[in-house]
Amino acid sequence: MIRVSIFNKKDGIGSFSCVGHAEYAEEGSDIVCAAVSALVLNTVNSIEAFSDARFWVEEKDGRIHFTLENTECPKAQLLMQSLQLGLQNIENEYGSQYVKVTIVS
Repeated sequence: MIRVSIFNKKDGIGSFSCVGHAEYAEEGSDIVCAAVSALVLNTVNSIEAFSDARFWVEEKDGRIHFTLENTECPKAQLLMQSLQLGLQNIENEYGSQYVKVTIVS
């Protein structure tokens, strides 16, 4: 299962972490894992390309942790909200046995 934690601060989403494998299908054919990976990587790349937000990202052993330095950038917040929506839609469509999104306030 892929576990995603999205951490809210008082004025927006501050960070997220993603770990695990969906195990929806065989390696190389797992559309759930591919969808989550595409959303996560596109969010990080889009925040870097289209906003002035400062952040740090750590990838290690199949885990990714992304943190915004501050949550005041509207473009970064929109992209983080889009990530949350997309991941929740994948969880709803395929089931929480493959993807579990937890919102931490």
